[in-house]
Amino acid sequence: MKYLDEYRDGELAQRIIREIARKVTRPWVLMEICGGQTHTIMRYGLDQLLPASIELVHGPGCPVCVTPASLLDRAIELASRDDVTLVSYGDMLRVPGTNRDLFSAKARGADVRMVYSPLDALRIARLNPDRKVVFLAVGFETTAPANAMAVYQAHREGLDNFYLLASHVLVPPAIRALAASPDNRVRGFIAPGHVCTVVGCSDYEDLVREFRVPIVVGGFEPVDLLQAILALVSMLEEGRAEFANEYTRTVSHSGNLEAQRIVDEVFEVADQPWRGLGEIPQSGLRLRSKFAAWDADKVFDLHVPNAEGDSDCISAEILKGLKKPTDCSAFGCRCTPESPLGAPMVSSEGACSAYYQYRRHDLVALK
Repeated sequence: MKYLDEYRDGELAQRIIREIARKVTRPWVLMEICGGQTHTIMRYGLDQLLPASIELVHGPGCPVCVTPASLLDRAIELASRDDVTLVSYGDMLRVPGTNRDLFSAKARGADVRMVYSPLDALRIARLNPDRKVVFLAVGFETTAPANAMAVYQAHREGLDNFYLLASHVLVPPAIRALAASPDNRVRGFIAPGHVCTVVGCSDYEDLVREFRVPIVVGGFEPVDLLQAILALVSMLEEGRAEFANEYTRTVSHSGNLEAQRIVDEVFEVADQPWRGLGEIPQSGLRLRSKFAAWDADKVFDLHVPNAEGDSDCISAEILKGLKKPTDCSAFGCRCTPESPLGAPMVSSEGACSAYYQYRRHDLVALK
């Protein structure tokens, strides 16, 4: 508890905020990439404590939010088969596909099970040799090592009834797509600390050099984020585009080499569709041909057309930092966690979920 108190120290936070106010002389738009960081900002009201000239926008760092609807449609199609058990993390069960979600499929009799680890999915496959067990594997670089290890273990055991339906995405290509967009408003990025813990820092240094934009690795506590914002404001005010790591207690420059090794052995980089952002080149991971026997997309005959999201959902603009959840006419009314129009309202890391959880009483009253 003492460890957390250090990074939730109100007096220290106020000193950093005063230093930010002393340095800032013009408007700056900053983006935190990770949805966990967004929730910290909303929970502690950091955006309201900062000078008005600093605007925080929320990036595509929620893996549930950027998982394409077509993947959910494929998962639902698989779950509806009599011989398939579809296994998933809980936050994917309410994410809408084109017409329904996995909870709806389960209510109709599909064998859909929630787990907390891909190793749980392996255990289900071992205990049910007569079932085809498909694990819905989504996430950024943080979940890729565990999912890679599950496939590696299935390969080593010869477990032939376990499969991965994968939609892994990579953060640096998404930042590249945002920075290169003609609509981009962001002048500095807070990189996700947990991702950098795994992959290290070199890709982010490359982005700084390519786009001349400052990037700072940030953590997830209030003081972590304020330190990252201070570092970005200092660089921007001084005309510097540099990389900095403000999460050194967790992130090293090289990252977790063992985790990188298993990911590289099992997966290869590929083009990847992102919900709301379209296809981003070289921004995803797919199973290598060596592990094709465990690739659900290759093993099962799936015929699911490309899907589009709800026309009333502005999640694409939110993920690009162009709009806030408060700009959505459906927020808190037609779109709630119980009846979401889009994934950002479902996920525990979604921006709409954060605004709904911490700001809805103020915001809905204004509608």
